[in-house]
Amino acid sequence: MKILLGEVMIEKDITYQELENRSGISKATLHRMVCGRNYTPIEYLERIAKALDMRISDLYESEWK
Repeated sequence: MKILLGEVMIEKDITYQELENRSGISKATLHRMVCGRNYTPIEYLERIAKALDMRISDLYESEWK
């Protein structure tokens, strides 16, 4: 499963700082998620989706969607 957070942030023109403020997830953790170096708990996807006003399923790419 590929996390599409970087693409979504570009599409929505949102910075790491803005997303940190909205989601409560640190910039460092968000960056690791974008780079694929971090396990992403569903709780984080929920917080990010809520912060970006979108569905969780819009934040990842999977053949099982």
